[in-house]
Amino acid sequence: MARISFSYLCPASWYFTVPTVSPFPRQRVALLGLFFISCLLLLMLIMDFGHWGASVPRDRQYERYLARVGELEATDTEDPNLNYGLVVDCGSSGSRIFVYFWPRHNGNPHDLLDIKQMRDRNSQPVVKKIKPGISAMADTPEHASDYLRPLLSFAAAHVPVKKHKETPLYILCTAGMRLLPERKQLAILADLVKDLPLEFDFLFSQSQAEVISGKQEGVYAWIGINFVLGRFDHEDESDAEAPQELATGRRRTVGILDMGGASLQIAYEVPTSTSVLPPKQEEAAKILLAEFNLGCDVQHTEHVYRVYVTTFLGFGGNFARQRYEDLVLNETLNKNRLLGQKTGLSPDNPFLDPCLPVGLTDVVERNSQVLHVRGKGDWATCGAMLSPLLARSNASQASLNGIYQSPIDFNNSEFYGFSEFFYCTEDVLRIGGRYHGPTFAKAAQDYCGMAWSVLTQRFKNGLFSSHADEHRLKYFSMLSEDKDSKKIKERKRKEKEYNVTIA
Repeated sequence: MARISFSYLCPASWYFTVPTVSPFPRQRVALLGLFFISCLLLLMLIMDFGHWGASVPRDRQYERYLARVGELEATDTEDPNLNYGLVVDCGSSGSRIFVYFWPRHNGNPHDLLDIKQMRDRNSQPVVKKIKPGISAMADTPEHASDYLRPLLSFAAAHVPVKKHKETPLYILCTAGMRLLPERKQLAILADLVKDLPLEFDFLFSQSQAEVISGKQEGVYAWIGINFVLGRFDHEDESDAEAPQELATGRRRTVGILDMGGASLQIAYEVPTSTSVLPPKQEEAAKILLAEFNLGCDVQHTEHVYRVYVTTFLGFGGNFARQRYEDLVLNETLNKNRLLGQKTGLSPDNPFLDPCLPVGLTDVVERNSQVLHVRGKGDWATCGAMLSPLLARSNASQASLNGIYQSPIDFNNSEFYGFSEFFYCTEDVLRIGGRYHGPTFAKAAQDYCGMAWSVLTQRFKNGLFSSHADEHRLKYFSMLSEDKDSKKIKERKRKEKEYNVTIA
């Protein structure tokens, strides 16, 4: 499936509280594409969700919307009835600007705005990315506007000049900025608010540049995929195959798993009424539930949704790799001190890293400490070392870090995996699309057993995705079941094809 990135800009009413998150100490962001933890989380996290129902046929709406996205023509910028909007997604490893357009609302309270991503004269999506992430401006916030100038200049060249003053600009910063001290966040945002209006004539105010919470990030991703798939459309009685809830007649929405560079988000719709929970779980559920109205008129409640959403800061691909390297460095140096060894202190006596390809040499540096490592591609050992980093709880309704997880009807649920999940499965293993646990595990294990020299030669021969690079191949590593978990073993025995799509 092609990568789809849509956002929803219709005015909405938000009713939710934002949980307090204690971020990990700020660390230097690792090279883009450290995918080994993505793969571990993809298998272990989805297996923790339980038994996904057997694969279901893709409905007509799914195919219709994919066709609609793929066949969009160049946007008619001469049409005076079109409105435009800009969204800058400031992630941990880079920033992207997306340009959207929509015609006037048709007045039907049952319908949402018909928002589409703008396409240029060649019918290509109008989007541009720059690196590194905006958090790199932490020590020089006065250059934050300079950093974003290429993106806004790009957008200004595509949106009709006469529409600039009425085109809203939103700058949304995610986990990379959340990891910075608040004073540094505010300094960067202040520079944007002060300087950008002096150069660009877009509709922009202080409230439109912010560091969004992980909860907001998860909700936006959930809205985006369901909007694209048409799951917010009201039921067409002539389409008997459209997914819907039997009780409400409203189309069944899909859940999302979205892994960025610094954080992981999970979001899915939950019933308006839930079963009675113990007091502690009930309080946790309230914090992690978001209820909002996507309709353009708050008087109409046809588009009110209740979504469970949570974020795991530090579980993104880049930062998870850093956590693993910190663990290896500290454990190895402590063992050296206790046993009088010198493992990893020189290239001739490296630490044998089970989570790197066979024969690959690398260096882990933290302040003045250096650890030399060489990959040995050991699937089972890598899984055992990674499992504690998930900080899973034995509680029946707990997810990573022991955070409460709202119940899921596994026989009637569908999830989409984005970002690092896609890069991990498609760019390296070339098996993006509908996720199947045993197939993924076998492909990843085979990859883990290959020598680094073989992988680099395959890369040079163009056998990987055009989006892959040597950094992605280098840090893609293995996943493993929790061998000590009876629950996981039982799930593996009963494993079916999971109803998950990697998009």
